[in-house]
Order: sequence, then structure tokens, then C-alpha cells
Amino acid sequence: MLNLVLFGPPGAGKGTQSQKLIDKYGLIHLSTGDLLRGEISQGTELGLEAKKLMDEGLLVPDAVVIGMISNKLDANKDAKGFIFDGFPRTVAQAEALDTLLESKSSAISGMVALEVDDDELERRLLLRGKDSGRPDDADPAIIRKRIKEYNDKTKPVAGYYKNQNKFTSINGIGSIEEIFSAIVAVIEKY
Repeated sequence: MLNLVLFGPPGAGKGTQSQKLIDKYGLIHLSTGDLLRGEISQGTELGLEAKKLMDEGLLVPDAVVIGMISNKLDANKDAKGFIFDGFPRTVAQAEALDTLLESKSSAISGMVALEVDDDELERRLLLRGKDSGRPDDADPAIIRKRIKEYNDKTKPVAGYYKNQNKFTSINGIGSIEEIFSAIVAVIEKY
């Protein structure tokens, strides 16, 4: 089973590359945002708990998100693998994910990080903002804050996977096909 964490800051190209990887390897896309919305719309116990917290302006605790991931894994027992998008964002989440996967006789195969410098990220997000309609892609100050948040809080997760020899860095600047080929070359070694 191929369980891949595709990692990188906002604007690095994770969404584009995720879709190509899903198409090539038959992976199931596991986005925590999609999971939250799905559980809420289905009215599950976890979804109701998440909605209550979100309605109060609180973050959904890791235990709830891990529960939702567990449900998704259980619902797709015959999957060829999963691509994790937006999770884990902290070392604690990475540890919880490892524990969950181990309980299901599985593990993260590897983390592939798309490396793009901050100036290029800002340029890409502003460009994307012209089409996406997302206000957080249109304001340079918000973009810089999102990148800083990633660098301060999320980037340390890479060290967790480096310590397990599961981390590979890919240059996220180049054509979509060049970057995809580099990712595939890494995956073929798993």
C-alpha cells in the first residue's frame, strides 16, 4: 500500500500534483477539509462534534480529525493507498497518524516535499487569486502570513519524517510534468 504525504507551503503545487498522483497510482485523496465537510454533512457523531466546535470558533482537536481519518481508511480497506493532503500539520499529528496506521497494519511510505521559495509562492498565489475567488489568495499580507505560519508551525513536520528516513525534497519550480516526473522517481523507490 502506498501512503504518501505530499507536503509543501501554500502555492507549492500540491493540488496539481496530487491529482496526477491519484490518476497514476489509483490513490484515494485524503483531505482533512473534505473529511470534515463530509462528516458534518452526513451528520456522524464525529461530524456533529466537529461542527459544534467550529460553530464556537474553535479548532477541531487532533483526536477528532484522526477519528475521521480512521473512518475513511476503514471505508476503503481495498485501496491501493492514500495521499494525505493538509495533514499532518504538526509533529503531534504525525505521531498520531503513525499510531493509527500501525493499528491498521500500515504506515506512511514517505513524505515528498515541494520546495518553492517564498517570493515565488507569493507570485503564484496572487496569480491563482485572480481566478480562484479566494480572498486569502488575493491579499499579499495574508499570503505572507500563511507562508510564515507554514514555515513556523508546519515545516517542522519534515524533520519527523527525516528521522524515519521517509522524507524527500523535490524542487517545486519547473514544469508540471518535470515536477511530476521527479515525484514519480521518488515513489518508484518505495
